[in-house]
Amino acid sequence: MNKIQVQVISVITALLIGFTMFSMANATSPEENKAQGSAFLADNAKKPNVTTTASGLQYQILAPGTGSKSPTATDNVTVHYKGTTIDGKEFDSSYSHGGPVTFPLNRVIPGWTEGVQLMKEGAKYRFFIPSELAYGEQGAGDMIGPNAALVFDVELIKIQ
Repeated sequence: MNKIQVQVISVITALLIGFTMFSMANATSPEENKAQGSAFLADNAKKPNVTTTASGLQYQILAPGTGSKSPTATDNVTVHYKGTTIDGKEFDSSYSHGGPVTFPLNRVIPGWTEGVQLMKEGAKYRFFIPSELAYGEQGAGDMIGPNAALVFDVELIKIQ
């Protein structure tokens, strides 16, 4: 190999090692995620406009809604939503996907199933979901680590 090729390979190798070390240094373990989520939820529970259910789900009513009934777990619901990690990083949003989504309420994470049943059509809530009511120890994808607590803004558009 000539000198330039060796230098290019050395630079690329150094960059790859640097990115790997940076990623490892900034990764959080499942235990750290659990501790961060628990601390976040403990502080959040002290806010006067946040309600905590027996399961540990926390919610804040952003708009009460005008509908006359709440969905049951077996209903299909149409919602707009935005999901973030507790540090505010958005990982999913129906607003970004071009419109509301419809799904059976008993086919989502337990925090959603419980929380959306508290809502009436037209309501908008913010859910603070502990990891055991979210994706638990397995996490989901690259953005939701194991034992991560999550925050969702959910607008209940329609119950079917």
